Amino acid sequence: MILVERVKAILMQPKSEWLAIEREPGDAGSLFPNYVMILAAIPPVCSFIGGTLIGYGPFRIGIFSGLIHAVVIYALTLAIVFVTAYIIDYLAGMFGGQQNLDNAMRVSAYAPTAAWLAGVFNIIPLLGILGLLGLYSLYLLHTGLVALMRPAPDKAVIYTIAVIVCVVVIWLVVGGLVAMTFGFGMMR
Repeated sequence: MILVERVKAILMQPKSEWLAIEREPGDAGSLFPNYVMILAAIPPVCSFIGGTLIGYGPFRIGIFSGLIHAVVIYALTLAIVFVTAYIIDYLAGMFGGQQNLDNAMRVSAYAPTAAWLAGVFNIIPLLGILGLLGLYSLYLLHTGLVALMRPAPDKAVIYTIAVIVCVVVIWLVVGGLVAMTFGFGMMR
């Protein structure tokens, strides 16, 4: 499927699109270069542009620091998409779902679509608050888990919350390691 059509469909008709996604081949080898690597680049590239060229009021981030930050965040995003698939697959059995790593990878790859697109607001730092529109990805995650991992109906919401908590904890740990390694200025 063409990238733009997939993005539009997952945002506008997620329930029916998850069913279409399930029928397609979708291992990490095809999802990453054709979807994840493209969309996951939007937030760090836009943050780089916004922080180095436009700036935060009178302050701008140096080009080298901004570039390092963008590359690190991009690499971590790709890694966390991969780790999230394993979390989704592992937790599926605990919530009466079907363990299927390919489906878990699909959910992990497509659910953050709204958040990645909302990253475009980072081009103008004052519009960064509009990144909250990316919270729609939580709904995409839930609908994807229900459609592809098939948890017990009474456990679907708890399954979604468990996945979210695990991913937030991972981001906090990884973010802390990045802050300790590169300094807290990288965390902006």
